[in-house]
Amino acid sequence: MTVILFGPPGAGKGTQAQFIVERFGIPQISTGDMLRAAVKAQTPLGLAAKSIMDAGGLVSDEIVLGLVSERISEPDCQAGFILDGFPRTTPQADALIALLDGLGKHIDHVISLEVESAEIIQRLSGRRTCPSCGKGYHVVYDAPAVAGVCDVCGASLVQRDDDREATVKNRLDVYSQQTSPLKSYFEQCGLMRCIDGNGTISDIQRQICSLLEGSTGDHP
Repeated sequence: MTVILFGPPGAGKGTQAQFIVERFGIPQISTGDMLRAAVKAQTPLGLAAKSIMDAGGLVSDEIVLGLVSERISEPDCQAGFILDGFPRTTPQADALIALLDGLGKHIDHVISLEVESAEIIQRLSGRRTCPSCGKGYHVVYDAPAVAGVCDVCGASLVQRDDDREATVKNRLDVYSQQTSPLKSYFEQCGLMRCIDGNGTISDIQRQICSLLEGSTGDHP
């Protein structure tokens, strides 16, 4: 099956993507990872992307689609794959569907992990990290024995800049602006599947299993 996975920062998208990979035996495809790998390998697309990034520009949809096309043509993608971080715009979604059509493939599910903003803010703004040993904590869900102090090495815990409440709110606003048109797009295509992401990890996994295991793989 072919799955596109959406979810705001802090929704647990990475955890659930890994679960889908392990449970259903399909690879997760991250456009960011592909881009870095292509640049490192100095492929033609990677070199083109590097020249754009070095000049401070944004990599074009054409290059990203070229990377996606190359990746999904590899043998491990023949039984399906999860797309993470792509598409981000409706033109990219149009181009992706056209690309898949040309390869005799189609999107089976677009899964959106739905989590309330207040819960996301609590999840992310409560995270703390030990700058010495790297151990992570959460002030509510995984607090250290002594507030603000690492259990392992005794160093003072810190909050990353991108976990500060104002930054988290801004990230959520950007995510909403990016994904709202896409969610409407995939709803009109009959592909959008919304999963309640406010429960436990196992609760969310059960919802995903129910959805994917009940799929016929037929195009809607």
